[in-house]
Amino acid sequence: MIPLRDVIPSRTTPWVTIGLIALNILVFIREITLPADALQDFIHTFGLIPAEFSWISLGTSMFVHAGWLHAGSNLLCLWIFGDNVEDRLGHGRYLVFYLLAGACAAWLEAQSNLASTIPLVGASGAIAGVMGAYLFMFPHSRIHVLIFVLFFIDVIEVPAVIFLGLWFVMQILGGVGQVDSGGGGIAFWAHVGGFVVGGLASFIFRRPERAQAEWWAGRD
Repeated sequence: MIPLRDVIPSRTTPWVTIGLIALNILVFIREITLPADALQDFIHTFGLIPAEFSWISLGTSMFVHAGWLHAGSNLLCLWIFGDNVEDRLGHGRYLVFYLLAGACAAWLEAQSNLASTIPLVGASGAIAGVMGAYLFMFPHSRIHVLIFVLFFIDVIEVPAVIFLGLWFVMQILGGVGQVDSGGGGIAFWAHVGGFVVGGLASFIFRRPERAQAEWWAGRD
């Protein structure tokens, strides 16, 4: 299932979400203009390498991506879920929340394999935090998703609780399977950690006076 949009309109302009997406796009444009050797150096410099842990890399790694699909899927999810979470938290709190979730997610992934020399990159841990916060803030929301069944393609509406809950379970199963197989390319534990941190932090960062969003907004 590919998420396309949710049904809750944002009441404010999501400037921080737009800025984060723009920054990620600018960094990715820089990546694709680099020769192969220079790109590898770029990823090793700004990615988080568990065996060579750096606190600065906790921040820089979440703005580097490994390819078009990696960047595109992450930024799509950030656009879908980020505007509403930013609306509920406020711009400043949302930015701190996003960076905190991303840093915690990257740290947890690094702890899962401290001997790894493979750079960890991507915004997915931070975005998982946004998704975790969305689940607790808008549990009655619905997500429009694109589904593929053989040659059949359709857009269906799925409760956010089901969509995000299934996604979370899949990350746990993926992380367990990755441990059993001895490694892999997807940072499942970063997703799990980011989601949990985001869900918990949403209770700390939320602004009660903004908790009046109508979950049925957008219903025909």
